[in-house]
Amino acid sequence: MAFADYVREFPVVEVQQTFYEPPADATMLRWRHRAPPSFEFTLKAWQLITHEASSPTYRRLRRTLSSDERSQCGSFRTTPVVLDAWNRTLECTRLLRATAVLFQCPRSFRPTADNADRMRQFFAAVDRPAGVRLLWEPRGPWPAELVLDLCRELDLVHVVDPFVDSTVTPEQTYLRLHGLTGARHVYTDDELASIAAALPATGTAYVMFNNLPRIADARRFATALRGE
Repeated sequence: MAFADYVREFPVVEVQQTFYEPPADATMLRWRHRAPPSFEFTLKAWQLITHEASSPTYRRLRRTLSSDERSQCGSFRTTPVVLDAWNRTLECTRLLRATAVLFQCPRSFRPTADNADRMRQFFAAVDRPAGVRLLWEPRGPWPAELVLDLCRELDLVHVVDPFVDSTVTPEQTYLRLHGLTGARHVYTDDELASIAAALPATGTAYVMFNNLPRIADARRFATALRGE
């Protein structure tokens, strides 16, 4: 789907490229210029912040990391590599005038005391962009009580796949649908209806399709919402 067609049909896009390696400034400025003023960008924080260098997602990293730099990556460590990655993520946020930044954690980021403390140290150390929501998607089995405590303490929005978990911050709903049976899953009408029925009655909810048939499913979901 062409960019011009997308921004005419949908009100928001979540930028994935900033996770693997942020694109050039000129590319992001072109995206922002070609989108309507009301069009909304959200983006994923650079993987160097959340993912260890052993993650297979690093195959899409263009820059070469030294062994010392690799040891500094991921898990919200407050190392020079991670802090530089956050600063680059902040610059992407500014260029796109993004309204939210998503920290998507790997399943290997477990609910340990050390990891919770790393999150506290990271968010205490970094600059937070004014008026931009910070979203956190823990992919592993994090207890709801701990997630709620961290979201309240660190002012984070809890992001979930609604078929896997329930958000502890429903007042700021941001859902990411990864596919019930894998990335190629096509959501049924009943599945889409169940998502719509679970949305909060007030406020703005974000429903982001991260499966491969994302455009068709998002279009069907939007049609269903208009019908209701």
